[in-house]
Amino acid sequence: MRKPFLAGNWKMNTDAASAVALAKGIVAAVGQADNIDVAVCPPFVYLQAVAMALSSSNVALGAQDVFHQPDGAFTGEISCKMLKDVCCTYAIIGHSERRHVIGETDELINNKIKAAINGGLLPIFCVGELLEERQAGKTNRIVSDQVKKGLDGICQERILAVTIAYEPVWAIGTGVNATSQQAQEVHAMIRDLVAKLYNKEIAGQLRIQYGGSAKPANTAELMAQPDVDGLLIGGASLKASDFAAMINTSIQVKCK
Repeated sequence: MRKPFLAGNWKMNTDAASAVALAKGIVAAVGQADNIDVAVCPPFVYLQAVAMALSSSNVALGAQDVFHQPDGAFTGEISCKMLKDVCCTYAIIGHSERRHVIGETDELINNKIKAAINGGLLPIFCVGELLEERQAGKTNRIVSDQVKKGLDGICQERILAVTIAYEPVWAIGTGVNATSQQAQEVHAMIRDLVAKLYNKEIAGQLRIQYGGSAKPANTAELMAQPDVDGLLIGGASLKASDFAAMINTSIQVKCK
């Protein structure tokens, strides 16, 4: 059985005080639960403060991005070593806002995933299609291409360090989420693809999150899907009570 995994992507939100308060609220909500993995990904500048708030808890710390070089003249970038130094466990890589706003390529994303694994971080690797691509019936082709290019060169011994997050771009921050059936169809396709790229045993162990306007109201329906192993949560993760509700619901659905 795959352990459910919920991660909160705070994006460019919070200040120092509210980031710490939010982290403490989530720690209180998770308590000593050990049947679910939970992580929060605050802005870079608050990682160290949030790390202190998470200390000795069951909530892990993640970064919203990472660079693929270990050091050097890369103004504004953050290395794996730096993130490990402030107690990060996870790094989100390839989020649609990085792809479509910042302009990151599949090649760069692949390099970041490799660097993260080599640097001791666990990548949350995001894939997903644009609205026009879904309307044109290209979802499977686009997502498959992203998965194959993102995982290129990653061997069987290392692939389970990766969590794949399916985030339909048209559902991120819009309030319109994919239906549970749409999510399940793409998650099942990704798992079948991983089985072809690696093997069925690995595909059965690899976790696939759904992201895109996930909230307390649709958590149960999404998490009830056999191939949805968790959620990458945006706006709803900025309110401790909402995030707590989603954590509790996920435990109830997946850990019966």
